[in-house]
Amino acid sequence: MTTTMTRRARPGTTTTARRARPGAEATRPGFVWALPAAVFFLMFAFTPLLLVAVLSFTSWDGIGEPRFNGLDNWTALLHDPVMLQSVWTTLLLTALGVVTQTPISILLGVWAAGQQRNRAVLSAVYFVPLLLSATAVSVVWRAVLDPNFGVPAQLTWLFGDGNLLGSRSGAIGVLTFVGVWQFTPLHALIYQGGARAIPQVLYQAAAVDGAGRVRQFFHITLPQLRNTVITSVILMVVGGLTTFDTVLILTQGGPGTDTTVTAYYMYQKAFKGFEFGTGSAIALVLVVVATLISLAVVRLSGYDRMRGTTEGL
Repeated sequence: MTTTMTRRARPGTTTTARRARPGAEATRPGFVWALPAAVFFLMFAFTPLLLVAVLSFTSWDGIGEPRFNGLDNWTALLHDPVMLQSVWTTLLLTALGVVTQTPISILLGVWAAGQQRNRAVLSAVYFVPLLLSATAVSVVWRAVLDPNFGVPAQLTWLFGDGNLLGSRSGAIGVLTFVGVWQFTPLHALIYQGGARAIPQVLYQAAAVDGAGRVRQFFHITLPQLRNTVITSVILMVVGGLTTFDTVLILTQGGPGTDTTVTAYYMYQKAFKGFEFGTGSAIALVLVVVATLISLAVVRLSGYDRMRGTTEGL
């Protein structure tokens, strides 16, 4: 027989914390706490986006007053073959980036979360590209892949004439490779944090049941990294849709217009052709496409229906 004893507060003392009643929800912070972030977003994100939306219905060369021209910019974009090609090229590079970076990032992140010998040193070396700017990375790879003095020129038996950027397939392959080399460390770091948050008791229980490392990876690690995968993929999609500096330095949209992505085409229209109205319309297309794809990923993955705070639940 057990007895239940309750503590009584001593006379003259006050209780500083209340025990939440069963089913009662925790009180959320008020809007005042979010006010600084809301003001920052309003000033530096929403207001510029609104101005770009207004400019998309005008004709403006950057000098003088913008002139309202209705839907002329949008109609011209719908019939512009370069614009349509740039959208497909952007989607292709984005898809290639997700397909190549995701498995490599997961494997590296899970490995870096372990306790292997020299793991910290090797991880630090591999994360060096993450410290470099996209411009610096593009300049370096432009020199390495130079068709006259670069590595391909010395290995003609492997690369043919050595001009990897002279064909559409070669240029897209180079852009994909450079993206993998630079941004995989970032996503590997994200997966490393997610893998370290997985309770070790799950692996211990699986080991007792006789599961090896491969089965533990596919039946424990991957399901538990579900939320992390979704977050990483959304970052990859947004980054792929806004790729600009790598294309500007490595291919300049060539050969021809084969690697002209939408962001680079916006730059050409606005800052080279001084058609800021058309450039603004292209910018809005990028925003809409990135938003729709991100929402689709969240919906299809079921991320918006998750209520648990634990990975994969």
